[in-house]
Amino acid sequence: MKVVKFGGTSMANAVQIKKVCDIVLSDRERQVVVVSAPGKRHKDDTKVTDLLIALAKKVISDSQYGAELSAIIDRYAEIASDLDLDSDLSGDIRKDLELRISRNKGHHGKLMDALKAAGEDNTAKVVAAYLKKSGHEASYVDPKDIGLLLSDEFGNAQVLPESYDNLKKLNAIPGIKVFPGFFGYTRTGDVATFPRGGSDITGSILAAAVGAGVYENFTDVDSVFAANPNIIHNPEAIHALTYREMRELSYAGFSVLHEETLLPVYQAGIPVNIRNTNNPAAPGTMISIERELSQKRPVVGVAGQKGFCFIDISKYLMNREIGFGRKVLEILEEFGLSYEHAPSGIDNISVILDGKRLTKTLEEKVTAQIRTVLHADRVEVHHGFSIIFIVGEGMRNSVGVAARAANAIANAKINIEMINQGASEISMMFGVADNDMEKALLAIYNEFFN
Repeated sequence: MKVVKFGGTSMANAVQIKKVCDIVLSDRERQVVVVSAPGKRHKDDTKVTDLLIALAKKVISDSQYGAELSAIIDRYAEIASDLDLDSDLSGDIRKDLELRISRNKGHHGKLMDALKAAGEDNTAKVVAAYLKKSGHEASYVDPKDIGLLLSDEFGNAQVLPESYDNLKKLNAIPGIKVFPGFFGYTRTGDVATFPRGGSDITGSILAAAVGAGVYENFTDVDSVFAANPNIIHNPEAIHALTYREMRELSYAGFSVLHEETLLPVYQAGIPVNIRNTNNPAAPGTMISIERELSQKRPVVGVAGQKGFCFIDISKYLMNREIGFGRKVLEILEEFGLSYEHAPSGIDNISVILDGKRLTKTLEEKVTAQIRTVLHADRVEVHHGFSIIFIVGEGMRNSVGVAARAANAIANAKINIEMINQGASEISMMFGVADNDMEKALLAIYNEFFN
């Protein structure tokens, strides 16, 4: 059995949905199909999920929301009409959305998740209806009925362990099972969603639960590339990756897979195949536990992400003070902040954070607390910081990778503000100013790939 997931661009309109169904029907092993909400039909279009978020915001602010509701219904009406489906579909979707609003209006988190989930839910019903209309055995599967249980962290939910046993029941359902991505239900019956892009996570969970032979993730590119094609012109395609390499690249800004996708399939040992809906003949990129390494190519990919900041803390004889690092992290936890990296020296530690989360007010409170509790000699916050990662399993057995990367950045006349590498040597981090990120990324890419 294969579990196959299709992203928003694959669901954008009736033409794309027909392509999806052809792909599913071309391989009898594709028995579980996970779908996203319709994405953009063209560059200036709006994703259905964004339309649903706009609707939720109108409801929460107690404003008139007729225009937002109609925009969503019109998108589905267009798809249904082009697929020659039941004309009552638009009415059903209107009732569904109004019911979600009336049930959850008193709780903003529940309302937002209930409406966001409507995109995937109604798309799954449309795809199942089209397959049945075309004469194939297919059914829509409700995550509530099958038992996909999530934590009640609305907008950032995690799968609960008992879900895996519940989802094994999919194996007993005949024909093609069409499953909505992105959401599940709490134990109390409320809709809860994964983080944005979470349909990838749904597919991974289902693949692990049913013991799939492979998890195919269809998107709008032929493969994963060695660098962001919006920054690097015509980057090399990557044909094979390990789970760890893909995880590092996803974290560092590769948008092909959500960064939380791989854990369920990694634990189950199920390979992931990234494919292109618009070019299904392309083999794509295979992600698995191991791959053949090349000494000539120690780095498999480079990625960069802007928008970080770091808190630089200095205190003489810090290394002799037991529990100093723990106290720093406890202060961050107290203010609801998670850290990304924490490189340190004998008398200083730098804690890297998501810059969007450290607001000016929080910055003042956090730094004051660090000075008071830790009696630090110096506490400074630096904004406008980018992280560049070079990733590759082959780096462990190659000499001079760090030197090559650092020289490439130096030759581009860029100052390196920070370097960090874990003991596993699968990735290496370079910190540069935001306005130097793209130039540094190009320099590193050229060093290792040209």
